[in-house]
Amino acid sequence: MARRARLVIPGVPLHLIQRGNNRQACFFSERDYLVYLRMLHACAIDACCAVHAYVLMTNHVHLLITPEAPHSPGMLMKALGQRYVQYVNRRYGRTGSLWEGRFRSCIVDDEQYLFICQCYVELNPVRAGMVDHPVHHAWSSYRANAEGAVNALVTPHHLYMNLGRDSNERQKAYRDLFEQELPSEQVDFIRRATNGNFAVGDMPFIKSAAEVLEKYVTPRTVGRPRRW
Repeated sequence: MARRARLVIPGVPLHLIQRGNNRQACFFSERDYLVYLRMLHACAIDACCAVHAYVLMTNHVHLLITPEAPHSPGMLMKALGQRYVQYVNRRYGRTGSLWEGRFRSCIVDDEQYLFICQCYVELNPVRAGMVDHPVHHAWSSYRANAEGAVNALVTPHHLYMNLGRDSNERQKAYRDLFEQELPSEQVDFIRRATNGNFAVGDMPFIKSAAEVLEKYVTPRTVGRPRRW
């Protein structure tokens, strides 16, 4: 069976995850994280993708981006994956694959789910038990979004810019989003959508995305196939 094409709409945020092969480690030293972030910055510019949030875990990566073109996410991840694997293989004298095949992704209703997805991404180290607050994880966008740390990789979404009249107000409003844990149903919703290549959003967004893409954007129910 042919693989279903990824859902990508230019100008619509995309949450994606790429895991290490067999869930093995992808980063082995502080230098590796720094090299990956430099490569991500360069590749995102080349592929015309704005990076709003990210987190680098030991064996996988989460990104929240907005692509300018349908091919932008694939272009970004292909170039980034190849460059980083070459670096790792040279540095550690290894061969073979590093990543687990294709990356997984979901389109995101920015009006309803942008900040939920950003929190989901930046709270990954907390859910994994690595830290008790996202500020303590060095390899994420949290400090850029919540504290104004200089980070050329992060491009604020326009809804982030609407959080306040100045940077202090925006950062305070963003920090307030982390005062409560994400409900488990929202975490599960994002996970299922990302793993299944579906959409995260309310019904008007789901309907609009399905019409634009001319394909289903949510899991299909058992029965006769439905055409859009």
